[in-house]
Amino acid sequence: MKQPFESAISVFAPSLPLGVALSGGADSTALLLACARRWPGQVRALHVHHGLQAAADGFEQHCVTMCRQLDVPLHVQRLDARPAAGQSPEDAARQARYAALQAMAYANGLAPRIASIALGQHADDQAETLLLALSRGAGVAGLAAMPERWERAGLSWHRPLLQVSARDVRRWLSEQGAAWVEDPTNSDTRFARNRIRADLLPVIEAAFPAFRQTFARTAANAWDATQLLREIAQGDLAQVGVPPALQQLQPLSRARQANVLRHWLREHHHTTPSAAQLGELLDQIAACITRSHRINLKVGRGFVVRSGSHLDWHGHRDVAP
Repeated sequence: MKQPFESAISVFAPSLPLGVALSGGADSTALLLACARRWPGQVRALHVHHGLQAAADGFEQHCVTMCRQLDVPLHVQRLDARPAAGQSPEDAARQARYAALQAMAYANGLAPRIASIALGQHADDQAETLLLALSRGAGVAGLAAMPERWERAGLSWHRPLLQVSARDVRRWLSEQGAAWVEDPTNSDTRFARNRIRADLLPVIEAAFPAFRQTFARTAANAWDATQLLREIAQGDLAQVGVPPALQQLQPLSRARQANVLRHWLREHHHTTPSAAQLGELLDQIAACITRSHRINLKVGRGFVVRSGSHLDWHGHRDVAP
């Protein structure tokens, strides 16, 4: 009988050539080893050197040694992932990492060009992401946590291990006699994710042994709901226009107004309103029954304003009378 890790790899069917994001940790090491065995000559390793800790050079050296042993091409990109003012270190590192992986897929000098990228997040990572979303009062987009597959910038992105526990990944890797490196920051409980991993997941597992599977199912259901809401928003935005016309917005239900406005702000202005900001904007839209009624509200990183019969968004405050 196949182990959970082996079962997950056996049904993984990406477009080739495949890039595997290799940090040097157990999860990405196991993923690269399994993929290199299954598709010899069709796998490339992509390592992002964040430059945030002294141990980063050791991670890179592990990747170099492993890829040499597997005869897998390795591309390394070094970057400065320090957070901007007001940005969390985790978010800064995540955004920089995905940008670097995408850049390497297009510019690594290997032919043919990488078609897919595989990431090593597993069921424990998914559970932690879902719990963080719950703690922040997230909507369905947040509860969707991490999708198993998505398209971005002409690449197919995959997380084939979302149904596999961290324990099962390490068990398989140990049976292969393969080495990996442990990130020392993973034990730093100043980070919320590490506190969840160390303190909360063991308690949840004692009460609900199958929580990884049920949490993963919840995230998958939320992802489906998110895709449906996106389709509705696209249709509604086509009706209300860009920028949105107040006369077309107002007949929509409050929930559909919220949905289409989030979509407009995210897709056209790359910003996301808080729940309070969006609620106030909806109240103002409902009250906007005269030509003299002004709207000038802080929303996301800028301001939503009324411009004649439409809404508009600016990255700075509208000071017009």
